[in-house]
Amino acid sequence: MTTIAVTDPVGPADAPLLVLGPSLGTSAILWEGVVPALARTHRVVLWDLPGHGAAPPADAPFSVADLADAVADAVADAVADVGVDLGADRIRYAGVSLGGAVGLEIMFRHPELVESAAILCSGAAIGTPEGWHDRAAQVRAQSTSSLIIGSAQRWFAPGSVAAHPDVTGRLLHVLQDTDDESYALCCEALAEFDVRDRLGEIRTPVLAVWGANDAVTPETSAREIADGVRHGRARGIPEASHLAPVDDPVAVGQLLTEFFTKEGRS
Repeated sequence: MTTIAVTDPVGPADAPLLVLGPSLGTSAILWEGVVPALARTHRVVLWDLPGHGAAPPADAPFSVADLADAVADAVADAVADVGVDLGADRIRYAGVSLGGAVGLEIMFRHPELVESAAILCSGAAIGTPEGWHDRAAQVRAQSTSSLIIGSAQRWFAPGSVAAHPDVTGRLLHVLQDTDDESYALCCEALAEFDVRDRLGEIRTPVLAVWGANDAVTPETSAREIADGVRHGRARGIPEASHLAPVDDPVAVGQLLTEFFTKEGRS
């Protein structure tokens, strides 16, 4: 069984439930600059990947679809704990990179669960299978510490580390502390992830977001999602790279609040 960790909810008890998903190598810290804005209008829950943040290490291989099922199960448990009726109130979802890929899989596998979804700095396929297998092998041989310099260059926009030294430094420590095998298994899950030919199955309203400085999942990745689903739109964030909630939390908070409150009224 694929095990993740879910935070305690924050925000008004009677507000719509918003679930936030992480990028590979990060934790719920990724969203902390955005949560205060989102929690004004939502009951916010965050989750961590296996072996990341507060989640226990993985003990077997898993797929992105398995992660989607784990999130759906964890949300059901969290909903039961806070007394929200899923029959009346479906969730809203936002995820970054691997967390965005999980969001796509949730909409395939649990379409009744999600009212609307924002897929940030992600894609219907991310990178190449060869690249992910190479990274998995690197981590198994040299640990996640060997990824810190390259990840900092990919994750953050120019000037972001200087502008946000606390959160960027803490996220790099999360990467260093991530369980090596769990990280490698996430890489192997991404190597097999490709839903480009299935996007038309998604009827949920989707916002696909890209960062203008993101070389991992650029504008073309976001537009492929927005154009492929039944009800999609794409928006860019000029000052962001691959971890947009860190680079520009104000812009991300405004964009998501506008999208989710508008979709929630439609």
